[in-house]
Amino acid sequence: MADLLFFNRWSADGVAVADPGLIKYMNIAPKMMPKTGARYAGNRFHKSQTFIVERLASKLMGSGHKSKKHFMSSGHNTGKKSKVLKVVENALAKAEQKLKENPLKILVKAIENAAPREEVIAIEYGGARYPKAVDVAPQRRIDLALRYMTQGAYTRSFNKKMSIENALAEEIIAAYQLSAKSNAVAKKRDLERQASSSK
Repeated sequence: MADLLFFNRWSADGVAVADPGLIKYMNIAPKMMPKTGARYAGNRFHKSQTFIVERLASKLMGSGHKSKKHFMSSGHNTGKKSKVLKVVENALAKAEQKLKENPLKILVKAIENAAPREEVIAIEYGGARYPKAVDVAPQRRIDLALRYMTQGAYTRSFNKKMSIENALAEEIIAAYQLSAKSNAVAKKRDLERQASSSK
């Protein structure tokens, strides 16, 4: 039997998660059409069983929300998963064209590079609030990386001439190259810098 290709185009052969903390939480087993319809949702850690490309598409569907504020219209893609999956497919194709690598490998490496290891929480002690550095749980690391990548892509394309496919491709490529042009990498460095100063 031939290998299963996601989007019926790309294989997952040779793709592996290098970060040991994320191996159990990032599913790279390909699905021909990454649209499971919350089939795993009964399980507490269902996100870990969801193909990583589908998780990226799901994040793209909530473009409007940022820090509890609705900062841009998301009516153009909310609930339209087939439309969002087309955006992801085109963005991955553009990334493959530019870097001449398997797009799943590019995406996995980009998420690893953009996933913050530490963040700051506020603890209350004697009526005063203090910042405290804490380690980020592996599942949250992936969620934050995907959230910052999609927010960076939308900020770059919303009400601009650039299309969302190009913006998302640029964001993924920049994160893959650990470039500060990537919103996700910049956010990660900012979070870790704040955590370092709160120790």
